[in-house]
Amino acid sequence: MNAPRDDMERGGRWLTPPRSPRLSADEVHVWRASLMRREEEMMTLLRSLSEDELRRADRFRFPRDQARFIAARGVLREILGRYLRTSPERVRFGYNAYGKPELLDAEERERLRFNLSHAGSVALFAFASGREVGVDVETLRDDAACAEVAAEFFSRREVETLRALPAHARTRAFYNCWTRKEAYIKARGMGLSLPLDCFDVSLAPGEPAALLATRGTEPEAARWSLREIDVETTYVAAVAVEGGVRLRCWLWP
Repeated sequence: MNAPRDDMERGGRWLTPPRSPRLSADEVHVWRASLMRREEEMMTLLRSLSEDELRRADRFRFPRDQARFIAARGVLREILGRYLRTSPERVRFGYNAYGKPELLDAEERERLRFNLSHAGSVALFAFASGREVGVDVETLRDDAACAEVAAEFFSRREVETLRALPAHARTRAFYNCWTRKEAYIKARGMGLSLPLDCFDVSLAPGEPAALLATRGTEPEAARWSLREIDVETTYVAAVAVEGGVRLRCWLWP
C-alpha cells in the first residue's frame, strides 16, 4: 500500500483546520495566517498576550510592526490553545538559551514543539510532536538577492551552485537557500551561533528541498528533513524537522 501523500503534494492546498487538531507523530502541521486582522480581532488577540509580550509590543517604533507582532503572537496563542485544549491566554512560554520560544510546561513542551516566522503580511506557524521544527518565510525581492550577500553567508557549494544558474533563476534560488538555511538553524534552536556556511542545502528552482551536508563532529544531514512551502508568488518559505515529514497545511481561520 502506498503511503498517504501530504497536502502540499496534493496541489499545495491550504485546508480549513479542524476545531481540535490532532498531531500524529509522523506529521508536521504548518498554519498560514494573514497579519492584517480586523480591529475587533486585534482586540481579542491583544487581550490574550502576556505582560512580557505587551512590553515587547510597546517597544516597536512603527504602529504597523507593532500590529503585526500582536497579530502573530495572538494567532500563535489561538492555535496552541487548540492543540493543548486550553484558552489562548493560559498558554505560557519559555525561551531556550538562544531565545527560541517554547512551551514553559515540561510535559507540554515534550509533546508539542513549534516555531513561527512572518514576512510582510503573512505568518507561518509550524508544529511537530516530540521533535524539533523550524520555519521561515521571506518576501521575494529582487533588490535583496545579491551575490555579495550570498558570498558572505552561504557555503562555497551553495555560492557555486547559485552562480551557475541562469540569471533569471537566481533570485528564486537565493531565497530558496536563505529560507531553508533559516528553517534549519531555527529548528536546531541555536540562533546565529550555528554559522550559515557550515552546512549545505539545495537551492535550484524545481529541485526538492534538502539538507545536503553538514560540517562538524556529528553527521546531521541524515536526521533532518526540509520541505518547501508554497505560500504565494511573492513569498518563499521552508520548514525543517527532525526525521521524516508528512506535511499538513492549514489556513487560519
